[in-house]
Amino acid sequence: MDDEPFVGSEALAAGAVTWHELEKYYTAIAPNVYLDKRVRPTLRHRTEAAWLWSHRQAVVAGTAAAALHGAKWVEDTAPVELIWRNARAPRGVRTRDDLLFDGESQQLAGVVVTTVERTAFDLGRRGPLRQAVARLDALASATHFKIEDVAQLAARHRHTRGLRQLEAALYLVDAGAQSPKETWLRLLLSDAGFPKPATQIPVLGEDGFPRYFLDMGWEDIMLAVEYDGDQHRTSRSQFVKDVERLEYLRQAGWTHITVLAEHRACDVIGRVRQAWEALKRS
Repeated sequence: MDDEPFVGSEALAAGAVTWHELEKYYTAIAPNVYLDKRVRPTLRHRTEAAWLWSHRQAVVAGTAAAALHGAKWVEDTAPVELIWRNARAPRGVRTRDDLLFDGESQQLAGVVVTTVERTAFDLGRRGPLRQAVARLDALASATHFKIEDVAQLAARHRHTRGLRQLEAALYLVDAGAQSPKETWLRLLLSDAGFPKPATQIPVLGEDGFPRYFLDMGWEDIMLAVEYDGDQHRTSRSQFVKDVERLEYLRQAGWTHITVLAEHRACDVIGRVRQAWEALKRS
């Protein structure tokens, strides 16, 4: 057997393993679905296992579908959502008896999964709004789905719950977000009354080609706001690059505000507003 999940009863019937080998070398990660004990199950493993558990009849949906479409920042511990009429799901699996129209599912990575547009439709209407936007940002960054395509799909599901939130989430989505923290920061600024910032703003080098990209900001007043992770704390080389980058941005005329995890939301808004007003006066 390889390092992928498999149906135990099928492997036994085919003579690929014996009961002794199955018990000794493999572990069940879903009812009747096994994986080599030496392999640490990832979300992809658990997704395939859940689909096999459904007798290959379900459609993978939600965050698991987003991950299969290439979305980042989906935790390996996230529940696997399946569109399937079986309420007795095993641990780590969530089933939904949702309506799927033709063209809303596809074959991908060996399983049946909701299309990008249907995945966006599901992500945008569930959970808190900010979480929904962060998930849509990640999916948009990976797939560059079109907002109008998701809106057209939603029009076919007029009586589905969560359509108002979906509309709000689609208005806020931005494929330029490079992390959930960037989404949080962008929404924080928008909620505070600032105009919607542009994302991934190119800063040209002397050769006329982009040298750096700014997380977000306003080009008309050359104000940039960026969320800084912990890379500079763990990598000296990254710290040096960050210093050189910041110096170049300031020489190019940009006012740059760095946001750290320790900063309170009210302080971030205050710093941005102070810089905004100063630049507007100049």
